[in-house]
Amino acid sequence: MAGATTVPPLRTRVYIDGYNLYYGCLKGTPFKWLDLLTLFEQHILPSSTTPGKTSALLPLGIKFFSAKILEKAAKAHDSVSSQARYHTALRKLYAGRIELIEGYYSLIESKAKIVDAAVPNKWPRDCQEILVWKLEEKQSDVNLALHAYHDAITGQVDHVVIVTNDTDIAPALALIRAHTNATIGLVVPAKQQVRMPNTELSKLAHWLRSHITDKELAESQLPRVIDLGKKPTIKPESWYARPDLLAQVLLLATRIRGGRSKAFKWMEEENPHLGGMAPIALVESEEGAARVIDYIERYIALNCITPC
Repeated sequence: MAGATTVPPLRTRVYIDGYNLYYGCLKGTPFKWLDLLTLFEQHILPSSTTPGKTSALLPLGIKFFSAKILEKAAKAHDSVSSQARYHTALRKLYAGRIELIEGYYSLIESKAKIVDAAVPNKWPRDCQEILVWKLEEKQSDVNLALHAYHDAITGQVDHVVIVTNDTDIAPALALIRAHTNATIGLVVPAKQQVRMPNTELSKLAHWLRSHITDKELAESQLPRVIDLGKKPTIKPESWYARPDLLAQVLLLATRIRGGRSKAFKWMEEENPHLGGMAPIALVESEEGAARVIDYIERYIALNCITPC
């Protein structure tokens, strides 16, 4: 009797719309320091594919499409530096496995019609015109479409996984289906039951993942310190769940440990005096931070530690 044939895994590459991923899953969360490779290799792909097939990420398994934030339009004082740190961390840790492909932001003055509050149904042509700033990300969706189509049409991949909910990608997916044998997977970068998958994109995909869970994001975080290259790359403190509480605890812990890096190391270790939990996990809430602060203050009092 002939042995059963083994179906080789699909050569897979993931194409991520960074803008869609950020605004769909990461904005306002403590998960921005995201390990893209872990998220897709260990969570998304094993649970999302077509029946009877498995996926194997290529050596260059992820293409991440993004654009550098413009300082003049940034929403926080450290937005530009924080994004730069994250991109540097990905390049350091996953050189040859993740490729960052950058578009750019366009910021221009533009005229816009405002809705008449007194007559909401008034036609736009009859409404007042004002001058506004128009911020747009350029080239990222075009780059994603071109790379995915190029890789499929040249036979580099058997399986393209598109991470977006942007309908502008639909023509590229239609061409991939019409002219190649590649399997198309669609991952909508959204929280569960928050953002419906785009109907046009869904019809073109062979399989669909409608959301990414907080648990998957939490289990796919980069190390706080990427100690590669000339100097380490460190997770921005503003990217934690509660930067205000973190700052309070760090200030006290530094008095004991003698430096911020040592204080962080202590905070990342499980502590028997805090129910076996790491202080860094507790400072995500006011109740947890109060427990940590109370413990540190009692330790300082018992050991007569004076302020630095």
